[in-house]
Amino acid sequence: MATPFWYNAALAMIKPLYQWRIKKRAQDEDAYQQECLERFGPFQTPKNRNALWFHAVSVGETNAAQPLIEHYLNQGHPVLVTNTTKTGQARSKSLFNKAPYDALFQAVYLPADQKGLVQAFFQKYQPKILILVETELWPNLLDQAQLFKVPSILVNARLSEKSAQGYAKVSGLTRAMLHGLDQLLAQDRATAERFIQLGAAQSVTQVVGSIKFDIHAPELFVKQAAQLKQEWSLAGRKIITIASTHAPEEQKLLSALKPYLDAQPELLCIVVPRHPERFDEVFAVAQSLNLNTTRRSLKQEIVADNQVYLADSMGELWLWYALSDACFVGGSLNEPGGGHNILEPIALDVPTILGKNYFNFQTIVDEFVQANAVKVVETAEQAAVTLMQLLEDAGQAQQLNQAAQQIMQLNTGSLAKHIQAIDGYL
Repeated sequence: MATPFWYNAALAMIKPLYQWRIKKRAQDEDAYQQECLERFGPFQTPKNRNALWFHAVSVGETNAAQPLIEHYLNQGHPVLVTNTTKTGQARSKSLFNKAPYDALFQAVYLPADQKGLVQAFFQKYQPKILILVETELWPNLLDQAQLFKVPSILVNARLSEKSAQGYAKVSGLTRAMLHGLDQLLAQDRATAERFIQLGAAQSVTQVVGSIKFDIHAPELFVKQAAQLKQEWSLAGRKIITIASTHAPEEQKLLSALKPYLDAQPELLCIVVPRHPERFDEVFAVAQSLNLNTTRRSLKQEIVADNQVYLADSMGELWLWYALSDACFVGGSLNEPGGGHNILEPIALDVPTILGKNYFNFQTIVDEFVQANAVKVVETAEQAAVTLMQLLEDAGQAQQLNQAAQQIMQLNTGSLAKHIQAIDGYL
């Protein structure tokens, strides 16, 4: 079914604004030109045609798709990954754009969803299958997939009540997109019901759980963390990581942690902001609080009198978690929030806390909360107190970790179900 005229006209009108935004956040003119080429054509030369095409919006979706992508690369299938965000693309490349995968793997930005661009992209790359991760639906993308007879699967699908209300406002467009899916693999029953109410066919919708539970820490980062612990003399330090933070979380959390950081020289806080364009702003926050801070981007090490280490790099979140004794997962104290993935630190046995605004991961987090396997806090002050308790009370930290590992074990198996569904089209 062709996409409506109003949708394509609206995209044409906002294209200059889109280009302006890309320019605004680009590091330099070369980066801007490269991103424009990938989003608006002419596109990069394909490394491999007939690849399995995964589309993952940002970091969270890329991490969720990681075990699936790894599986198919290990089987010798070429894989193309498209991302919408700069951080998502950096994450994809840090995971797979290296030996032994580099010949089979390519990561580019998703083209803007204009009919001619998407058509040209399909013609150039000739993908074997389109695998959309979590909730990323684009009308022309799905329309062209049908025209090019490329099967489309929505994997690890999740849909919050809030997102469902948004899709319902453009019900005709949403119904047409959902009819374009060959398979919809939902994380939970609530998600499946929401998609069906929006127009997904019951016959193609099934609940298979979340691949996120089948997560494992890349060995490379675990080894690197052990190496840094030695090189930077971190064995005697108590390390907290506050990760995937948004404004004003860093200001609030660092202010709440400052009395502890001032009183305990062995305490160290690693800060990993979610968005690279905020790195300088977060550094200024730490400076304004008179916290002794060094930066990853300047290749500075953690030294004895550092109180804060700003991890202003991309694609290294696993490394910082692997160094941690306790962590706070951000995007959950800010408003409206939504939260980020708690399963990464949990996979590394790091006691985990987060704020109350975690609706993006509602089902997953609720399961951990009910088993007392994570701590949810209302304020930054409460976060600081809870983090310090976990550092000081090894028994409490261990109980939290044991409960978390039990939930991880109970939920594994979704990956195998996803592979079985995708294999049906290969």
